[in-house]
Amino acid sequence: MYSSYFGLNENPFSIAPDPLYLYMSEHHREALAHLQYGINVAGGFVLLTGEVGAGKTTLCRSLLEKLPEGVDIAFVLNPKVSAIELLETICDELHIEHPEECSIKVLIDRLTAYLLEANARGCKTVLIIDEAQNLSIDVLEQLRLLTNLETNRYKLLQIVLLGQPELLHILNRQEMRQLSQRITARCHLGPLVAGEIIPYVQHRLQVAGCSRQLFPETLSKTLWQLTGGIPRLINLVCDRALLGAYALERTQVDNQILCQAAHEVLGSQQIQKEGGRATLAAGLVCVVL
Repeated sequence: MYSSYFGLNENPFSIAPDPLYLYMSEHHREALAHLQYGINVAGGFVLLTGEVGAGKTTLCRSLLEKLPEGVDIAFVLNPKVSAIELLETICDELHIEHPEECSIKVLIDRLTAYLLEANARGCKTVLIIDEAQNLSIDVLEQLRLLTNLETNRYKLLQIVLLGQPELLHILNRQEMRQLSQRITARCHLGPLVAGEIIPYVQHRLQVAGCSRQLFPETLSKTLWQLTGGIPRLINLVCDRALLGAYALERTQVDNQILCQAAHEVLGSQQIQKEGGRATLAAGLVCVVL
């Protein structure tokens, strides 16, 4: 609705995980380096955790675009499955034929044959599981067993787990110690710091075709306080703020528009949760009411 008004080619603040819009903060650069290292080592698990909306999936999709030839990818987006359903999903992702109804043994045999053939061709196979905090203990144990697939020299499968911080608590359990010992790279993706907020916003605007400063530098602290530096929340607030500025026929977003936008999309409880870290909540009540 506001795109043409601000000279934008598209919505710059979509919450879709488009790697084109990935802003490489210090945390994101470090996380990407860990993922690249983990995929290049021989087998085991790579772990990337982060708060909801921190950009884990977007970062992973950016990683996929940078992978060299000779890497086969199985990407699991819905991990709330049984062990046999997970194996079926992996086989489907890798285009491994299998009967509609079969045992775990049959699926593992088919997968093993595929991995051995890929290894013989010099190809690496990587399994990426998003929202891994939803994996059951039984499925995690099955994943651990998959890392036993190996030749005398190489592990045949590299597994990347993307998850919310709850995943760390699961992996710290006593019964998960064998899996935890096989994690070769760990990284936690934190929120943006205050000084990265406006550069992040400006980056997305530029990708969408607008080089003008629609969000002044003076809004950096307020936007950080409103969102806690979480990219998805920043996107939601900025999208609504541009809509507000468009409705008021403004050329820039100001503090009042920004706070009103946050109130509309996040609600007062979420604002207090995020903004309360910097004691902003009380001031917001006066602004938005």
